[in-house]
Amino acid sequence: MASYGAFEHFHKLGAQNEAELERNGSPPASLAVVKQRPSSGGRPWPPHLHRSSAMPFWGMTSPLQSTDAPSEATLAPPSTSAGASTHSAVSGTSAYTLESQRDEDALKADPGSEKDFAILNNKFAFSPGQLSKMLNPKSLAAFIALGGLPGLETGLQTDVDAGLSMEETELPGSVSFEEVTKQYRKLRGADASGLTRPVEVRHTDITTSGPSGSGSHSNEAFYDRKRVFNINALPAKKPISFWMLMWNAYYKENILILLTVAAVISLALGLYETFGVEHDPNAPPSVDWIEGCAICVSIVVVVLVGALNDYQKERAFVKLNAKKEDREVKVIRSGKSFTISVYDILVGDVLHVEPGDLIPADGIFISGHNVKCDESSATGESDQLKKTGGEQVLRLLERGHNDMKDLDPFIISGSKVLEGVGTYLVTSVGVNSSYGKILMAMRQEMEPTPLQKKLDGLAGAIAKLASAASFFLLLVLLFRFIGTFPGSPLTPTEKASKFMDILIVAITIIVVAVPEGLPLAITLSLAFATTQMVKMNNLVRILKSCETMGNATTVCSDKTGTLTQNKMTVVTGTFGEDSFDDKNPGATDTRSSEFAKRLTSERKRLLIESIAANSTAFEGEGGEFGFVGSKTETALLGFAKNVLGMTSLSQERTSAQVVQMLPFDSSRKCMGAVQKLPNGTYRLLVKGASEILLSYSSTLALSTSNVQMDGSQTRRIANVIDSYAKQSLRTIGLIYKDFPVWPPRGAENPDDPSLAADLGALLDDMIFIGVVGIQDPIRPGVPEAVAKYQHAGVVVRMVTGDNIITAKAIATDCGIYTDGIIMEGPEFRKLSDEEMDATLPRLQVLARSSPEDKRILVTRLRHLGGIVAVTGDGTNDGPALKAADIGFSMGIADTEVAKEASAIILMDDNFASILTALMWGRAVNDAVQKFLQFQITVNITAMVVAFVSAVEDPEMRSVLTAVQLLDSLAALSLSTDAPTDEILDRPPTPRSTSIISITMWKMIIGQAIFQVIATFTLHFAGPRFLPYPEPEMRSIIFNMFVWLQIFNQYNNRRLDNKFNIFTNIHKNYFFMGLNVVMVGCQIAIVFFGSTAFQIVALNGPQWGISIVVSILCIPWGVCVRLFPDWLFERIAKFVGGPFVQVYRPCSRLTHRIIAKLELRKKEEGEQKSQVASSDGGSYVGLGKEKAPTVRVSGEGDKDIENGVL
Repeated sequence: MASYGAFEHFHKLGAQNEAELERNGSPPASLAVVKQRPSSGGRPWPPHLHRSSAMPFWGMTSPLQSTDAPSEATLAPPSTSAGASTHSAVSGTSAYTLESQRDEDALKADPGSEKDFAILNNKFAFSPGQLSKMLNPKSLAAFIALGGLPGLETGLQTDVDAGLSMEETELPGSVSFEEVTKQYRKLRGADASGLTRPVEVRHTDITTSGPSGSGSHSNEAFYDRKRVFNINALPAKKPISFWMLMWNAYYKENILILLTVAAVISLALGLYETFGVEHDPNAPPSVDWIEGCAICVSIVVVVLVGALNDYQKERAFVKLNAKKEDREVKVIRSGKSFTISVYDILVGDVLHVEPGDLIPADGIFISGHNVKCDESSATGESDQLKKTGGEQVLRLLERGHNDMKDLDPFIISGSKVLEGVGTYLVTSVGVNSSYGKILMAMRQEMEPTPLQKKLDGLAGAIAKLASAASFFLLLVLLFRFIGTFPGSPLTPTEKASKFMDILIVAITIIVVAVPEGLPLAITLSLAFATTQMVKMNNLVRILKSCETMGNATTVCSDKTGTLTQNKMTVVTGTFGEDSFDDKNPGATDTRSSEFAKRLTSERKRLLIESIAANSTAFEGEGGEFGFVGSKTETALLGFAKNVLGMTSLSQERTSAQVVQMLPFDSSRKCMGAVQKLPNGTYRLLVKGASEILLSYSSTLALSTSNVQMDGSQTRRIANVIDSYAKQSLRTIGLIYKDFPVWPPRGAENPDDPSLAADLGALLDDMIFIGVVGIQDPIRPGVPEAVAKYQHAGVVVRMVTGDNIITAKAIATDCGIYTDGIIMEGPEFRKLSDEEMDATLPRLQVLARSSPEDKRILVTRLRHLGGIVAVTGDGTNDGPALKAADIGFSMGIADTEVAKEASAIILMDDNFASILTALMWGRAVNDAVQKFLQFQITVNITAMVVAFVSAVEDPEMRSVLTAVQLLDSLAALSLSTDAPTDEILDRPPTPRSTSIISITMWKMIIGQAIFQVIATFTLHFAGPRFLPYPEPEMRSIIFNMFVWLQIFNQYNNRRLDNKFNIFTNIHKNYFFMGLNVVMVGCQIAIVFFGSTAFQIVALNGPQWGISIVVSILCIPWGVCVRLFPDWLFERIAKFVGGPFVQVYRPCSRLTHRIIAKLELRKKEEGEQKSQVASSDGGSYVGLGKEKAPTVRVSGEGDKDIENGVL
């Protein structure tokens, strides 16, 4: 059965700390009042409210009402200046009292938030709006007006010790605002109107969020609580309508707009020629309007495909974000501890917080030890803010305490827990919480990934070239057309129609050149990869990390839980002169069971207390030993329970008088707890890295006494530690020291002199109890994964906090350490930048390292040009995760801060899953390159064929029309190939490498040459050896062109020079399915689309010619692959050199012209803005106000004016 002993442990610490704060004077006994829950609540008062130490809030008559209290002090925090954060921390210097507080303002609804105060059939004392007033901004006035922590507990019908009841459904009774606050109003001498109570809505015409308040809901868990306060989830983002998606897909493509204009004009002229002009009765019917109509239909199809793609993309990433944002939190319900989804948190829940937690909901701190929060992400406050329990705040207020840093019980959602452990009462969730409101106001679209930015640049370059070719073709055809005017029999209408035909041919060049399927291919490949990665335990939080991981050069991995199984067990130990060994027991070795029998009761009690009292783990419902928490701590607790005979962790903590917990110190690699002994003295219990604790010790604990350690004993224990480390065991040491008083003189913590002591000042002349060896087996498959990384050209480095001997042993077992360098963190951080750069290429293991060492390592590796992936296992790893190109966090064991800082979450905490991310990252890059290789081949071929055939044709018609070329299905089939082991046969691609390699250009140019030759052969020479009329020849050319693309897909399934283009083709169902669709569509077009596509139906021999010529592109692809890359590169440089020399200055000139036009537009906008400002007008949002400068991450890191570029 689960226990909440850990939480009781922290509650008791909080109570003891409160007593320490008040040791200079206790509240008068006359202030005590007997509390009784109103009868309508239906539940007795929580047991903790019957404590003998009365909570002196309800009868505050002294000392705040004494004549010594400042008369003009206020309870409300000082007002902030305009523009200050609405969540500013409680601050000020004057003492707070209750006398001058305006209660009606403290809970007054802000304009626009009245609906949060009007709740239908509210069975609680407070509304969501009143509760949010405590934290928006932080308001002690609202906190006290709501009755403080006891009032919140009563009004929310919860229990700060036991939490919500698991059996709660529809509440049978209600608690009124007046009943909860009547003692407060009696004290203030105010009537019921002095406070703003929740609006009680009895009629049903009020719109409320959540289910209706009527009907029977006796079986629905927490029905009333969810109805009134909602759940801890933001409402789904309002989806963009499909019509708007279609408009976006159309409006953002200038080519489609231009083509639409031409198509509409062509359609209008065609309709006029068909129906507005008299025709020869014997002539065939005119269908000139068909082409314009067909182009319009094709445009609609393209827009529909784009809109459907955007729709699918939105759905895919909504699901991804929902999974990304879900996490588990620790909650107390019915007196037991549970882990629940963050979405299941309710108002009234009692949550546990510890270092690394990301606060999921607003609330009031109940009790705990030394809890400090970073609220910079929620409020902008950069300082660490220490939290004080809600009851303690009220005690301090009645004593006239005026140090505002002690008057902050507010836990704000979105903040991070930096230190300490404790519990808090949830008061606002979802859209009512502080962070929820911020998120609702900050919902943004996805940012483009680096690959998308590269491809945008490529598409821009292609568009420029296509525009230049189109303009040149338009001039040539226009001059030819004008040259026919003298003596031309054409009517003006026919001339206009001819001009539109020329314009459409010119626009066709742009249409065929621009890879319209490029955005779709990128989105499809990324969506497909991220979906498959989730199935393989990789949750991608930041989309660009997927493609970046494919080119990673270094992986810096933790040891525990990543390379190892994180299933720890104590297998050996040495205590004084006695030891045991369960790992490799020999004839002379003692088993742990025999060792425990030889221990004296005093030593056994010391060991149990050293483990149980000095631990943040707690008893759960499952687990190997029934403990939940750090794997190292659960291993020690399992040893205490199974070997030393510890009865119950909660009982041990109940009997132990722990007065202070000293959280884990990553620099000293240890943590501690202070226990008050029955004789009135204090004992500091410390556990941590054994070799470090040994250096702090001067005395050795033996079975019956303690002896001063000499050099030989120190060396003996050091040799034991080394022996354990060489067996790949994690060594944990236990030490202690007794003090007559606490805190000892000179050890007070300057940050918190009343509660804490400085651990660094205490670790001297300690008594060494012993050392244990904890086994953590290497995960299956890790050595194989490391070998695959090394084969793929990726260096794996292990970064661990363990000592250098243990690190070396495990790194050797994993295959990470070969003949490289092993260093310790302190030695590494002393190196200069030049020495680091010389060491890093051979550094394989960094032992005894701190989080800062890891950050320095990552930074220097990136400085050397590497693409670095790093794993993190705690809050302190956040900087390293942020500094890396790709940060991996552990989905099971990591803190929420580490997950927020990471790009990918390993949901199984397994090192082999990082290899999966590498393979899929490379697959994404390969998919886009395959698409480009295919698409650019099509574009070059179509552009050359359309240009040449239009110039050569007497009628100035292209052999391929715009309708025939508006297709992107073929390219999409290349976007979904899953990675194979062959993808690891090549080294990573450097950052500066072009997205199109020499091998790709060789295939592009080679296939384009074949397709152009095949098309021109049929077009120019075909009539000489094929007895077919022109319409049939055009149809054969069109059919052949489409089949060329279908067969060329297979060539483009490989980016290298290997010949097997059918690898795993049977596993890619998407590829096969699209091929079937394309073949079916082409057959239907040839037989039934004659009018729209300006072709005629083909017979068997004509189909044979089309397919036989097309299929030759596959053996031609083999010839292209046999052509040496180096020779092609030389030829390409020789031939392409002049073109590059012409293109670059033209491109620069174009950029300068565009920049000048934009500058002029901006200056005009500024002048209009100045005129508007001088007139006193406000034109925000109408384009009349200067847009703010936004720093854009990209090449050159240029400043770009919003709305200009």
